[in-house]
Amino acid sequence: MLTRVTNMVRRQEGVSSTRLRIIPRNNQAPFEVQLPPVGVVLGADAGSDVHVDDPAVSRRHASVAPVSGGFEINDLSSRNGTWVDGVAITRAVVPVGTTFRIGSTIVQVLPSEESISVPPSAANVFGAMLGGSLAMRSVFGILERASMAQAPALLLGESGTGKELAARALHEQGARKGGPFVVFDCGAASDTLVESELFGHKRGAFTGAIADKPGAFALAHGGTLFLDEIGDLPLNLQPKLLRMLERGEVTPLGARKSETYDVRFVAATHRDLWDEVARGTFRGDLYYRLAVVEVHLPPLRARTEDVPFLVQQFLKANGAAHNDVAGPALDRLMRYQWPGNVRELRNVIARAVALAAPKAAFADMPIVLRPSAASAPKGGPLATADVSYHDAKAALIARFEREYLTDLLRRSGENLSLAARTAGLERKYLYRVLERNAMLPARLKDERIAAESDDES
Repeated sequence: MLTRVTNMVRRQEGVSSTRLRIIPRNNQAPFEVQLPPVGVVLGADAGSDVHVDDPAVSRRHASVAPVSGGFEINDLSSRNGTWVDGVAITRAVVPVGTTFRIGSTIVQVLPSEESISVPPSAANVFGAMLGGSLAMRSVFGILERASMAQAPALLLGESGTGKELAARALHEQGARKGGPFVVFDCGAASDTLVESELFGHKRGAFTGAIADKPGAFALAHGGTLFLDEIGDLPLNLQPKLLRMLERGEVTPLGARKSETYDVRFVAATHRDLWDEVARGTFRGDLYYRLAVVEVHLPPLRARTEDVPFLVQQFLKANGAAHNDVAGPALDRLMRYQWPGNVRELRNVIARAVALAAPKAAFADMPIVLRPSAASAPKGGPLATADVSYHDAKAALIARFEREYLTDLLRRSGENLSLAARTAGLERKYLYRVLERNAMLPARLKDERIAAESDDES
């Protein structure tokens, strides 16, 4: 069963049933309100439609109302202004997904979400992805359907969970498999170089541009463009990417006219884009345009039942197929937290085969689990450079989340309403973090569903 918070296909037609997400100052808990057809007034006055407790917000600060083509935001002669994308406005019509600021408070215009239950796949592979657990077969069920569509897809998950494998499989299993599959790393270069590599440039566009150069969009024409680490895309380039998504048009650096390309977009990131939108580092309208199909790839620690199967497949890939995957060696692998996820497991098995005696049994192979931020000794460094930056950071965050959530559940007696208030989080967000870490108690799943219903009523 797929949940609202994990993998879902989003319906975004129309602007009815829209909601506003209010993110107060000083890290207070966000809250949401439904946006009625007549709109609402936001302000510090207790009689406002939406009361905002912020000394920088005027008594009647701004109004938001649905209109043809989007939502109209009006500043009501406030003393500190209403800001959209860093620009003070008196009136603006904006699309769903827009974030604006009043005083020190962030407001997001969000569509109400509907989830479509997709049955888990009967297969334990999709492309080069492997896993027979319910979590992975649920992912495969979404990917199988998404591969036959042309809609943009957004892949979310920690480093090493297989986001590029999923993107490549979407391409190879779909109608564009005969076209190019182009990978572009959004965080791999400076702003200027990213723009040149992504959109292309004309001769003389900048110092060193001695010839025309096609960008990633041109190279992916007729196929799929995989935008890896989309959360690292510079904010100033995001409107240009949004324009390409909406119109299929790109203007290379130094060009006088735009060029049109036929490209399917698949994006991925290890970041929580929801939080990035709230902080203003990622455009809400771009997020919703990319996340037509959103797929969350679970960390390996949340699907440890897949470890024996994955070990067997990795042994076979490294020429050690005839092995009994069991015993103390497997127990060690099952207990490990896998900060580097499937990529780390693959490397552990490859190293074990390489260092083992010829035709060695699995039980006799040297299983080396490297120390990481997740197992740093007390008083020692939080992270060391014996693994990649992303793996070390993921391990540290994973350790923090597990320890914090364990203590939070203990202190609250597993009362998630109390836990959410204590943590200063929305209940739905707390459910998502607990599920991501496979820590949501089974008896509380009904409470999660009830909470979602309450939030929508």
